[in-house]
Parts: sequence; C-alpha cells; structure tokens
Amino acid sequence: MPDITQNQPEFGSAASPTTMEAGIPQFAKAEYPHPPGVDHCRICSSRIAGDYYRINNQMACAECAEQARNGQPTDSHAAFARGLLLGSAGAVAGLVLYATVAIVTGWTIGYLALAVGWLVGKGITKGSNGLGGRRYQIAALILTYFAISMAAIPIGISYAMKQRPAAAHKPVAQDSASPNPSSPSTAQPKSRHEMHLGALVGELLLMGLASPFMEFTANVGSAAIGLFILFIGLRIAWTLTAARTLQVDGPYGSTVP
Repeated sequence: MPDITQNQPEFGSAASPTTMEAGIPQFAKAEYPHPPGVDHCRICSSRIAGDYYRINNQMACAECAEQARNGQPTDSHAAFARGLLLGSAGAVAGLVLYATVAIVTGWTIGYLALAVGWLVGKGITKGSNGLGGRRYQIAALILTYFAISMAAIPIGISYAMKQRPAAAHKPVAQDSASPNPSSPSTAQPKSRHEMHLGALVGELLLMGLASPFMEFTANVGSAAIGLFILFIGLRIAWTLTAARTLQVDGPYGSTVP
C-alpha cells in the first residue's frame, strides 16, 4: 500500500510557512488601509506617488515625514489656510451662539466665551489636520476675541429695539409750517445717512471691539469678572492650537498603481 503521507508537507518543514502565509494575515507589521484616490499628503497637499508615512495618524509624504523626524515644523500655507477657514467658521458659530442666548434670555452669559474659544480652537485644529504653532495660536486669539466682542453689536441692537419708546411709532401731526414730505429738502437726511453708512459701520466695529472694556464705566466688578472669563476663553483657544509632539510612522507601501 502506498504511503499517502509522503506528499504531505511536514508541520515543521520549510515549505509549510510559505504555504500558510499566503492566506493568513501577518501581525508582525502594522498596516494601515490606503484607499484608492486618497493619495495626497495631508500636510502639504502634494501627491503621494510611492510609499507614504503617517504623522500623528495623518497621511504624509516622505519630505514632510523627514522634516518631522528632524524636528522641523511640518507646516504649509495650505494647512494654515484650511485652519483659518474652519477657525473663522467656528468664530461665526460662536458669535451667533453668544448673541442668540443673550437676546433670547435677556442675560449676557459670560461663560459662553469658553464655548467660543473651544469652537475656534477646534476649527483651526481640524482645518490644519492637527498641526499647531505660534501663528495658529495668534489667529485663534484674534478670531475668538472678534467673535466675543462683535456679539455685543446684535445684542445692543436688539436691546435698543425693545427699549424704543412707543411714542416713536405714533404719527406726528403736521401743520402748515411743516415742510412737505415730498419736497427735496426732506430727501437730504436720507442721502446724508447713505453717505455716512461706512462711518456708521466703522463706529459699530470700534464699539464692538471695545465692548469688553466699556462695562467698566457702569460696573467695575462685573466688568472684571467678564474680562477674566474672556481671558479663559482666549486661553482655551491658545492651548488647543499649540504645537504638538510629532509622531512619525512608516514608510508604508502604497497600493495606488
């Protein structure tokens, strides 16, 4: 009777690992999925043709990985522009949130400055793909302060509309000495108002930027607390956009042909 085991590879033979490795995943080396089409560096936006790296879990090209390993900042204008874009979106969202809560409730809740700082910081961090640094921090401070201070403009307008006396809505009787509404002289105030529209906008911007300090004229204690909360909000935005320790992994083989 023929030996049916003579053509079977032994368990410890040299042919066994090759045969088994073909269908068994290897866990000795970590591999990341590289879906087709996603072949651009998330730092400099350049196309990745061959091997790729990961900087803080973000896909990167060999040049950016080398810069990160040498301790150089892996920053770019594209990353900074994306950070500014999403940071500005966070500032607008924070401004709307701050003003809406104050208008609806009638209370100016200073602690919302913390949420504004968080929205701006997270927006910049998301847009820059986790990069940070001094210019990101300065941008975060400017956007956060702008959002918090400019919220005073819609709040003030809403308050003025609510406090406007009812007499302003009553018709005023005109006598014979009153000018004709259709006369050219009455059109001058409108024209003058249109001419000074730019000055009015500039005045509103200055008042908004100075609003965190204007409360000192009314209530020193409340103004001091408000500035302290504003400082904490700015601190949150500053911390979230600080430079981070770069962890470089790779290279990994590209699956894009």
